[in-house]
Formats: sequence, C-alpha cells, structure tokens
Amino acid sequence: MQKNRNIEMMSSLPSPLGISIWWNGGSILGLLLGVQIVTGIFLSMHYTADMDNTFNSIIHIMRDTNLGCFFRSVHANGASFFFFFLYMHIGRGLYYQSYVTQSKTWMVGVTILLVSMATAFLGYVLPWGQMSFWGATVITNLFSAIPYFGPSLVEWMWGGFSVGQATLNRFFSLHFLLPFVIAGLSLLHLVFLHKKGSTNPLGDTNHVSKVTFHPYFTYKDLVGFAFFFLFLFYVVYFKPYFLGDPENFMNANPMVTPTHIQPEWYFLFAYAILRSIPSKLGGVVALAMSVVILYFLPLVSFKTAIPNSFSPLSQIFYWAFAVVFLLLTWLGACPIEEPYVSLALPCTFLYFILLFLVVYTPTIWNKII
Repeated sequence: MQKNRNIEMMSSLPSPLGISIWWNGGSILGLLLGVQIVTGIFLSMHYTADMDNTFNSIIHIMRDTNLGCFFRSVHANGASFFFFFLYMHIGRGLYYQSYVTQSKTWMVGVTILLVSMATAFLGYVLPWGQMSFWGATVITNLFSAIPYFGPSLVEWMWGGFSVGQATLNRFFSLHFLLPFVIAGLSLLHLVFLHKKGSTNPLGDTNHVSKVTFHPYFTYKDLVGFAFFFLFLFYVVYFKPYFLGDPENFMNANPMVTPTHIQPEWYFLFAYAILRSIPSKLGGVVALAMSVVILYFLPLVSFKTAIPNSFSPLSQIFYWAFAVVFLLLTWLGACPIEEPYVSLALPCTFLYFILLFLVVYTPTIWNKII
C-alpha cells in the first residue's frame, strides 16, 4: 500500500506546464546511471585487477565472453553520453538560473558532477592501456603541487612510489563503489527538487499553471529515452571506438611515454585550463576552480535577477561562455605547441569572466530596464 501511495504521489507531482525538452536531461541521466551500474556489474564479473593480466582480461571480455563486446561498448560509450547529458543539464540550469530558485538542488547536483568525474577517471584507468596508465600517472601527480603534503598524498594514492598494482586495486574498488554514491546523491537531488518543485523557463516555482507529471511528462520522457537509445546503439554498433584513444589498444608500458597524453573528451576543457597556466600549483588551482566555482553561484547570485529569457545581454554572455567551453575542449585535445598554447590562456580567463557575467548580468539588466 505504501509503495502504491509513493508511486501515486510521484505521478501526481505538480509540474510546470511550460517546461521544454531541456528538462528531459535529468530523467535521461537517471536512466544512464542505471545502465552504467548494470553493465559495470556484468563487466566486473570477468575483469581481473592484476597488472599482468588486466589488459588480457579486457581482451577476454571482448572476444570470449558472451555479449562481452556489447556490454563493454555500452559501458565505455555510456560514460561519454552520461557526461554529454550532464553538461547539457548543467547548462540548462545555468541558463534558467536554477542556482537561484533551487539552490540546494544545485549544490547536490554539483557534488554529483564532481563524484562522476572522479568515477570516470578511475574507470578510464582500469583497461590498463597506454593512455590509461599514463593518464593516471599525470593526473595523480597533480596532487604533488599541494604544498608540504603533496608528495606524501601522491604516494598514499599510489600505494607505493609509482602507479602499480596497489593503485589498480584501489581504483577498481572505488570505481565499483562510487556509482552507488552517485545513486544516493541523485535520490537526494530528487528530494530537494520535489520539495520545492521544478522551475520553468520563467524561473517560477509557484504551484500555478501546473499539470500532473503523469501522463504529460512521462510520455515526453519515454520519447527522450527512445531517442537516447537510438543514438547510443548507433555509436555502440557502428562507431564503438569513435570516442576512444588509439593508444589504449596497447598494453601499459611504463618505459614508453605516449607522444601526446590527454584525458577523455569530457575532461579536455579542464585539461586545457591546467596547461594554460605556467605555474604547476596555479594550473591545479585553476583546474579545480573551473568546476568548484559552480558551488558558489547560489551564494553570489541575487534573488532579484530576472530570467535570462528576458535579458538579451545575459544570453549573449551565456552563448559566448558555451563557445569558450567548446574552444577549451578542442584546445585540450591539441598538441602542446603554437598557436594552441597561446590561445589557451585567454580562453581560460574568458571562461571565468563570462561565467561571472552570466550570473550577474540579469541583475544588472533588471536595474537598466
């Protein structure tokens, strides 16, 4: 009885009449998280966290295990789809100022982003290919920039004096556990969302001009799920390695460094910011702030700001910020040479300046008009 009552309450949730397809991102992310957890559990049954056999276990999954190739391709490409929709979801929240109307929901969402980034990084190391090994070496070495505690912290993360067996064991354990942490945070995210109700393009959270969630938005979500699976299965069946790195087809070799070490595409914007700062500590701080700064948006924004829908100047800054984000992603994939090095620094400054303008311009525009 209680279960039926909860389902009835969920289906009758008052939802704004005017929300568009951009509000489908959250439900698609929930579906993707479930897909990643299920496929990850199946893959873990055949995965071997042993430096000498890890790469061969991946080959075994791909060649010998029933549906192993399918599950691994869904899991690997599903991570890319997850971050694509995650960035779209954050972009929608930034545009429609969810950090103002739904501050607690926003803060939990940023935490989900950080934990998802950590989970994705740990998972990228597990195949133990060339780029996996050297990516782990480079990224974990960034913590050595922390004054005094840095070198000891890096050795503690490695479980030794270099990336090795202990590192692989720890990364595998954490990669298996963190998705369940993300699931718990997602439930908390939904609790805060349903406590106040979804916003609409006008930034309104009052329970007027609303309809029940079912059937109006459940059907819309089902259409979104159908299109998502269409694109996911197209990539899985026809372009399974389109988003991967060729270096990862080779077993990890500590004696041979790849020509160009780079993370997965969804980390490239932060990697470009890191490389643009000449100081190692400054680069690490800028990299961390490129994501952590999202925590501060509810604290520095003004409740009197008008929606971006009525602020043309704010819309200009928002789309300029989106272009800079894409430029940084492209620059992160480029080799460390001119003109890419010279372009990264101004783009880094623009990233933070435009984000500041996106937050403050609606308030300024409100005073102008």
